[in-house]
Amino acid sequence: MKSIGIVLSGGGARGAAHLGVLKALEELRIHVAAISGVSAGAVIGALYAAGVPVEKILDVLKQQSYFGIKDFTWWKNGFFSMATLRRKLDELIGADDFACLRVPLYINATDFNTGCLVTFSQGHLYDAILGSATVPVVFEPTKYNDYLLLDGGMLNNLPVEPLIGKCDHIIGSHVNKLHDADTPFRLDKLSLIDQCFHMVIAQSVKDRAKLCSVFINPLLAGFGMFEMKHADQIFEIGYKAAMEQRDHLEALTA
Repeated sequence: MKSIGIVLSGGGARGAAHLGVLKALEELRIHVAAISGVSAGAVIGALYAAGVPVEKILDVLKQQSYFGIKDFTWWKNGFFSMATLRRKLDELIGADDFACLRVPLYINATDFNTGCLVTFSQGHLYDAILGSATVPVVFEPTKYNDYLLLDGGMLNNLPVEPLIGKCDHIIGSHVNKLHDADTPFRLDKLSLIDQCFHMVIAQSVKDRAKLCSVFINPLLAGFGMFEMKHADQIFEIGYKAAMEQRDHLEALTA
């Protein structure tokens, strides 16, 4: 049987679409042999790799709004703290170690000290997840060993590289297709951060999408990075986007 890996991009609350994609793969009986995740994709990828069901992850996101600012603690240096997310990871996963995961996982983050992308696949798990999901300017940087970690999506928001040579096929799940002629840009502060961030990395994602056997890119214009109130709708959009490529996905196992 051919091994299939999946790459989960960043995208904040839009990461709920990844859960829709994963649900579709389960229904199509496509086994995920490895996961590479960044930012929101790192959080969701870690929970899924730990065996937490898709429905449970979605419920947790909706109840806690982990990509909604209101549920984070204002930190003394002017950033928001991710301590709440750390506690929830411990509750759901239960062991701060990559070795406890059921599926091999690669977490990608930006090291602010060197300006380089770093990939973690062993050792302590939680700091790697939090570092990968640390949106700059919004959250405090995560210290991990000699690293000062920030959102890995700044340098690579579709990290296919860790899976190349380890899987026969790679599925890309990208949840930042934000441009739609019928949807006007929102001009609030967080939306501007969101839009600018993804405009900068758009070409990098486009180049890496070519390395995927199947690239799932649901249109999520109008859904903000920090809003979980539309999680169910975003989930369904991700699910439908995957099912629209059902024939291509099933061909991967042939």
